Amino acid sequence: MCSVAKPIIKQIRDSREALDFFETVSLPAEDEKTQAIIMDFPTVYIHNWQDSGAFEVYVGETNNIFKRTRQHYDAALNQPGWQSKLLKKNASLFIIGHEHFNKSLTLDIENRLMHYMMSVERVKHVYNLRDNPQTSYYPMEEFDEIFSKIWRGLRKENKDLFPTESAIKDSAIYKASPLHKLTKEQEEARELIIQKVSEALEKEETKQLIFIDGEAGTGKTVLTSSTFYELYCQAEESNKELKCQLLVNHDEQIIVYEQIAEKLGLTEKYGKVVSKPTTFINNHSENDPIDVAFVDEAHLLLTQGKQSYRGENQLRDIIDRARVTVVMFDENQILTTEQFWESQILEKYRNQAKAENNHIALYKQLRMQVDFATMDWIDSFTKERCLKKIPDTFGGYDIKVFDKPELLDVEIQKKAKESDSMLSRVIATYDWEYSSNHRPEDRLMRYWEVLIGKWHKPWNRELESELTRKEKRAIKGLAWAEQPQTINEVGSTFTIQGFDLNYAGVILGPSVKYRNGKVIFDPLESCNEKAIRNRTLSDGTKQKFGEILIQHEVRVLMTRGVNGMYIYACDPELQKALLEAAK
Repeated sequence: MCSVAKPIIKQIRDSREALDFFETVSLPAEDEKTQAIIMDFPTVYIHNWQDSGAFEVYVGETNNIFKRTRQHYDAALNQPGWQSKLLKKNASLFIIGHEHFNKSLTLDIENRLMHYMMSVERVKHVYNLRDNPQTSYYPMEEFDEIFSKIWRGLRKENKDLFPTESAIKDSAIYKASPLHKLTKEQEEARELIIQKVSEALEKEETKQLIFIDGEAGTGKTVLTSSTFYELYCQAEESNKELKCQLLVNHDEQIIVYEQIAEKLGLTEKYGKVVSKPTTFINNHSENDPIDVAFVDEAHLLLTQGKQSYRGENQLRDIIDRARVTVVMFDENQILTTEQFWESQILEKYRNQAKAENNHIALYKQLRMQVDFATMDWIDSFTKERCLKKIPDTFGGYDIKVFDKPELLDVEIQKKAKESDSMLSRVIATYDWEYSSNHRPEDRLMRYWEVLIGKWHKPWNRELESELTRKEKRAIKGLAWAEQPQTINEVGSTFTIQGFDLNYAGVILGPSVKYRNGKVIFDPLESCNEKAIRNRTLSDGTKQKFGEILIQHEVRVLMTRGVNGMYIYACDPELQKALLEAAK
């Protein structure tokens, strides 16, 4: 099959005079084919300018680039919208054409450009973010190749504004963006949520619950951000007021959502729309409920009081403060006793949603590039505590067992140097001491470390303290795995939960063992106090859940890698069994 033609990319100064010159002087000097593609075909365009060192952009598509651009210039004189910034800033305009462009293809190019631009670190605001994904058209099969050629062409013009595609795709913002093209399963879920929200608001109902069950990698975060943004877009189009909040009990994920809200312009228009559950509960009352509360990673909600949260159940308190509450839940990712749900209480909420036909289950695995046999192996290990033979996927998802942590570390370091797998890190079960508040008592230890034999490596976020101010500014807002210095650290579930890796180097510490043909999760070997301490139940009795919480911890670690997982086990019997299973 022949490769598709190169796109035509023209960059001009973004002004009426420069556009006139391009139309009357520059373009007529080009060959007839180039003139026809710009003049007679649909085109995609990007207005861009800098504000305080950061970029702002507007992405659009049109059947007549000259007429459409002049409309923007006219608007700049008459309204205080983004167009007015073209008069004040040193802006430039990219005009993009291709001989195969038609309306559907240009709409999809526009959509992906918006998606990419929103994920660029140096872009602080993207205007025109109402996506319109196309389903089927000719030449849809050429779309990826045409887009990559466009992006590479734009990158030649400006590397700051157009970083590599792999850097874009590895960013946490890209992965959580509301501009992803949804799967059919996600689309149906989004339509149902929007329908239920509309009905509840119309009837002025309160305390409605929509409950979405989905395991790691089934697209809960994208469904959350997409539906959240769509509700705001629809409210704006119908000129209705909407009070909508997105809540998550995860420090790194909340930063990602805050950045997305800022880049979408939601923060500027509506104020703070993203917060932690405790902050939301403390700042809202039952007497004045908001319209919709989205809770991503609802399994991280507290089910007992802790520090600034004085209640007994965050989900109940959120439901009391919203007309509709939408929760994304995966009980296999509960990691601490204060998040532990007693089964009868969890089922009460799930059944409440089911009774109103408000329960949705997501099944399709979207994160990990795995076949059924590989997913079954991970499920068997992390759910059934059974170690099966590791399947040979012939070029698919890559599972390797290493007999030394040093070798696993070296392999992950190699992967992190490759452009398509830079987001590869070593992660481990919480079986080594760590404190963010004080230094190790052993004065010979420079860091809290993962120590296995003679091999050792800083544990969690130890290296950040050694960065310069400039380096700290450069990583501000980046997830742990996106920060360059973390290739020289080992991360725990608390640094990596909710985020992807290209390749995950998983160290199973002493808490994960193998005895009599079964995988054992041993709380006595864990340093995770939040998992192994007593939990007071609703009937007043105290109980330990360390075994099941460590099992969840291992599942979180084993479902981080998109393309592969490398494993080393500290327990000799488990290590031997894993090596045997890999033969």
